[in-house]
This record gives sequence, C-alpha cells and structure tokens, in this order.
Amino acid sequence: MTDTPDDSVRKVRSLRDALRQVRTAETERSDVVVELRDAERARLELLAEELRGVFDEVPAEDEQFIFTVAAGTPPRLWIDMTAFVVMGRDRRTYRFLKDTRLGRTVILETAKLAAIADTVTRYVAERMIERERAVEGDWLLKRLLSDDGDRRQSRESAAATAAAATGASGPVPDRRNLGWVVAAFLAGMMIGVFVLLGYAWVTVS
Repeated sequence: MTDTPDDSVRKVRSLRDALRQVRTAETERSDVVVELRDAERARLELLAEELRGVFDEVPAEDEQFIFTVAAGTPPRLWIDMTAFVVMGRDRRTYRFLKDTRLGRTVILETAKLAAIADTVTRYVAERMIERERAVEGDWLLKRLLSDDGDRRQSRESAAATAAAATGASGPVPDRRNLGWVVAAFLAGMMIGVFVLLGYAWVTVS
C-alpha cells in the first residue's frame, strides 16, 4: 500500500515547532509552580501576621528565634533553627515540623490558622522557659564553684597563718624525742632505786 500525498505531508516533522511546543508547556508548568509557591508563601505570611504580636513580645536579647518566611521550595516560616511551618501537598494544610536527633517530627498538622498559631505560641513559650532554666542552671553552677573556691582559699589562708604562727614561736618538739626523754628519766630512777637498795643491804649486813 502506497502513502497518499496527504499522508506524506502529515509525516513531515518540524524540530522548530516541537521546540516551541516544549517551551510553551514548560512555561505553563513553571507558571503553575510559581503560582502554587506564591500561594504557599501568602498563607505562611498570613500565619506570620497572626503571630506578629507574639513575635514582638519576645525579648530582643533572646536570639534563639528567627520568625522569618524564607523563600524556597517549599517556602517555610522559620520559628527557630530547628522548627518551621510549611504547607502540605494540598496547599491548605499547615504542617509544624521540628528537626530532632531522632529525625523530623510533626508537632501539628491542621488546616485551621488559629490552631497552628496557638501551637506555635505555646512552643515559643516552652523554649523561652527552657532557656531561662538553662541560664539559671549556669548561674547556680558558677555560684557553687565560686563558693567552693572561696572555702578552699579560706582553708589555705588559715593553714598558712597557723604555719606562720608556729614558725614564730619556735620549733614544735618531736613526740618521739619526748618519749625517749621520759624513758631515760624512768630508767635513771630505777637505777637509783636499785643502788640505794644495794647500799642499804650492804650496810645492814
């Protein structure tokens, strides 16, 4: 069976047309991705606005929090270095995640803006209390070490004072030498007693 002229015309391929079609499709897909990413970012910014009062109440010297909507794929609302909020696959569900030593943990997953805002607020409060306890623990440890050092210094000063006083009053007699003196004294007394007894015996005889 031979091809008709119409069939031959339809089989002709144009690379230029194919490239144009591929580029058009890629552009349309990119537009969709950009629109979805923009929609995710808009929802995260809405959450950030809901939490603006909470963020403002955190002391400026507390540097553990970030509170920033970061662009990317996907966009994220960073709470601190390990916790952040992203949107789910449906682009409507908020997912509050935290990276831990055991892996990534889902703290809360909900489509309700108020619920995710309350959970983030509680998380911030818990982290602030943990930081206060850590600071108090460091202060207490330093205080205990300081007190221990003061007591050690006082003992060393007392020992030095006692040594100086002993050196000023003269050498302390050795107990072993004192024992020999006592023993020699007693031996002398015993010898004297025996001599007297001997003399008396000779005289009486």
